[in-house]
Amino acid sequence: MLDFRLLIPKQADNTYVGNKVALWFFYILTAITLWRSQHHLFAADGGAQSIATIPLDTYSSEASSTVIGIFALWGLSQLIIGFIYLVVCLRYKALIPLMYFLGVIEYGMRAFYIGAHKPIETSGDAPGALINLPFMLLFTLMLVLSLWRKSKIDD
Repeated sequence: MLDFRLLIPKQADNTYVGNKVALWFFYILTAITLWRSQHHLFAADGGAQSIATIPLDTYSSEASSTVIGIFALWGLSQLIIGFIYLVVCLRYKALIPLMYFLGVIEYGMRAFYIGAHKPIETSGDAPGALINLPFMLLFTLMLVLSLWRKSKIDD
């Protein structure tokens, strides 16, 4: 049965009662989030052209620098989110359902709003754009699993 009280628990502690698949996936998600942030922070192009296929070489140097700077800021945001995930893994597992809920919102907005209303010019298929919908669906599944309890809840 789904326990929506787990979404925002009364106590943020290290107790996790959801399905173990969602817990282990969260560990993997944390590692991936920390790993991917480094490329946007440290790659010369911030991953804008080398990964996202944004044609920086067709832009003025000022425009390219701006895009690269924005990608570096995005990498910093990913690093901070990764550290938050790491803290949740180590000390506050009760917040895992909330982290998945926020992921559903993030990838849902990427897939259905930003991509449709603020498209980014690319010369190929950017991996970020391709994974938005699948990630939103995966985060939704993990959210459901993280809210799942095997037995009836005692009030």
